Amino acid sequence: VSLTPVDSEHSAIFQSLRGGTEKEVKRLIITASGGPFRGKKRSELENVTLAQCLNHPNWSMGQKVTLDSSTLANKGLEVMEAHWLFDMPYDKIAVVVHPQSIVHSLVEFCDGSVIAQLGVPDMRLPIQFALSWPERYDYSFEQLDLVAAGNLTFEAPDLEAFPSLKIAIDCGKAGGTLPCAFNAANEEAVYAFLAGKIKYLDIPYITATVTAQHNNVLRPQLEDIEATDAWARAAAKGVIAKL
Repeated sequence: VSLTPVDSEHSAIFQSLRGGTEKEVKRLIITASGGPFRGKKRSELENVTLAQCLNHPNWSMGQKVTLDSSTLANKGLEVMEAHWLFDMPYDKIAVVVHPQSIVHSLVEFCDGSVIAQLGVPDMRLPIQFALSWPERYDYSFEQLDLVAAGNLTFEAPDLEAFPSLKIAIDCGKAGGTLPCAFNAANEEAVYAFLAGKIKYLDIPYITATVTAQHNNVLRPQLEDIEATDAWARAAAKGVIAKL
């Protein structure tokens, strides 16, 4: 079947890819807001609160996604998604932090041209495009004002302060059932933090511990995926119980 992406980053890539052919694509560049703790050092994140984690500067999302945004785990999952949606190897997918959330993602082509999709941080736009594609409907929500938006900045993600991004990408590169193990362990860690059972920095520790213990199945069947999900959740709960 044909899949039309709805998430803002993948919609942006989908739209930007129309600027060239598949063989002309050099890499995909996924933008990340950086969440509420952008610029913080790892030592400054030791005792952050749930309220601080949920105070996203640009987007209004549910607790799970907002918390994943703060750890950059969501961006690791989006890299995995881009790998499959656009049949792109991991070494051709990059992540850059873009605090303003105006540039939703970019595609770099072989001649050095970079095509981006810009818009206000409003999920109605990518959802509408998914519904209207291959056409475009008129919009009935806020229009992007570049002058009002002001400066647009970009920076590299801090993988020391936010290791969840690297853990996720490494799992994606390994393939097999490891991405499933990461997702399940991360979900259980997030739920434990939301319940006040663990500290913020325990989240990447739990996912790293569980994925390191996982016996990866490289060509999984559906039952392998289901078994991995169940195993990783149990393993994560075991790690959580010892913290």
